Order: sequence, then C-alpha cells, then structure tokens
Amino acid sequence: MTSSAPLRGLTTVTLFADDLDAARTWYTEVFGVEPYFVREGAYLEWRIGDYQHELGILNSKYAPHPHTPGPAGAIIYWAVDDVEAAHQRLLDLGATEHDAPTERGPGYVTASVLDPFGNVLGVMRNQHYDDVLAAR
Repeated sequence: MTSSAPLRGLTTVTLFADDLDAARTWYTEVFGVEPYFVREGAYLEWRIGDYQHELGILNSKYAPHPHTPGPAGAIIYWAVDDVEAAHQRLLDLGATEHDAPTERGPGYVTASVLDPFGNVLGVMRNQHYDDVLAAR
C-alpha cells in the first residue's frame, strides 16, 4: 500500500444483534445464503454481491464499546437492481421503514429499513456502481 492511497476500500461492515440466532436466520433469508464464517454465540459473517463484500453480525455483548440499541449515525447502502422491490422484500421479512424509496438524482435511488435488531440497512440503485460493474 502506498502512502498516497491509504484507504483501499471497505472490507467488512459490522452490525450488532442481541439475539445472534435470530440474526442468522433473518440475514440468511435476506441474502439467500448461510454465513461463511461463524463463531458460535459471538459472530457471523457473509460474503455478498458482485465483489464479495462482507457483512458481519457481532453479538452485542462483545461490542468493543457499550452498544446502544437503535439506529446509529451511518447507513451502509447495498447495491440492488430494483430499490422498490428490495425495500418491500425487507419490509415483508419483518424490517420496519426507516426511509422510503427516494430518487436522489438521475440514476440514484435510495431506501432504508431498520432490521429486527435495530440496525439500519440501506439499499441503493447507484449509476456509478452500475458503470463500474459494466466496465469489468
């Protein structure tokens, strides 16, 4: 790694859950695949999507700092082809609305939900992501 580019990309997004078994069931349904890495009772991790990005769920009792239930200040958006359909599917699976599908500009639509464990989960149609994927 060179000093001119200290950040090379996201590796793992970690969310928290008090009930890891319920989180495993819910996110396995959302992603359609079991986690590839499991530390029983402590941590789960999935590889997702075109670039195999990682989403981890950490048992709240192992949080590196006191974890306050409820939405935090950041939203991680996952690329989807159809924001409205993805948003509705998450609601159908038991999430609650955080932000309805909204066009943010040409080629950019976002939405977000609260998962059953209080984390914000965003979905986005992002023209930049589509352009990068098409150039591969």
